[in-house]
Amino acid sequence: MSAGPKVIGLISGGRQFPVLVARGVKAAGHTLVVAGFAGHTNPEVYPLADVSRELKLGQVTKLIDFFKQNKVEEAMMAGAINKPGVMDIRHLDARAVKLIFALKGKGDDAILRAFTTLLEGEGIRIVPPQAYAPGLMAPAGVLTRRAPDEREWADLRSGAHMARELGRLDIGQCVVLREGIVAAVEALEGTDAAIRRGCELGGAGCVVVKVVKPGQEERADLPSVGLDTVKVMAKGQATCLGVEAGRSLFFDLESTVAFADKAGIAIVGLEGGGLDGMASDGSAPAS
Repeated sequence: MSAGPKVIGLISGGRQFPVLVARGVKAAGHTLVVAGFAGHTNPEVYPLADVSRELKLGQVTKLIDFFKQNKVEEAMMAGAINKPGVMDIRHLDARAVKLIFALKGKGDDAILRAFTTLLEGEGIRIVPPQAYAPGLMAPAGVLTRRAPDEREWADLRSGAHMARELGRLDIGQCVVLREGIVAAVEALEGTDAAIRRGCELGGAGCVVVKVVKPGQEERADLPSVGLDTVKVMAKGQATCLGVEAGRSLFFDLESTVAFADKAGIAIVGLEGGGLDGMASDGSAPAS
């Protein structure tokens, strides 16, 4: 990134991430141009912007024109988007239709990678949003007072492998399992809905694993968990969460761990996308 003030574009979804990123951009002294989407974007981000515009999801040409009119040099994507809405062809402009239907695969990463390439082809550099919201990356190791038991460690290992393979096919990032049996895999519905379904099918004691997809476009999308995730787990009587350390966003870490401790849920930051070679107490293997 070049030194000095810049004009930064933020393509904003929902929840708290875009607000944290917007605050970071303004604190760094940059001009913030926000493109939001009706029904998706957290409205708290708009007052932080120097310029903002609300679009319909899929209006790619209008978004690019808006950024160019405001001399956006770099852009970021942050925040949750209702995934089924992305595929609603009624809201897609001609450019979006061409982009999506030219893809062989139409998973999240394929679409985001194509969109990133399109923006950069228009001279708008894509940068990672976490650069403006430091301290959100998931730490490694056991984060809660309770470490996973032997059965949960086994499910974490199996789940990490399964989630990587799921991600390799660009389907999702999350797997819910118990006793090695998969109860749910994440698709268009998102993590929380996958957890609810997995707990309904798998029963009490389910383990939730979420990792980065192999080769994922990490400037545009990272796995994320937080207090809402663990509350959904507690309601479904899931007992353990594994999330990839250093490459996943962990929101409200302190309050989430405190809630998990009260609920008896173990949380682990997985290193290297899984637990290969990790000891059952969560420590690194001996060298």
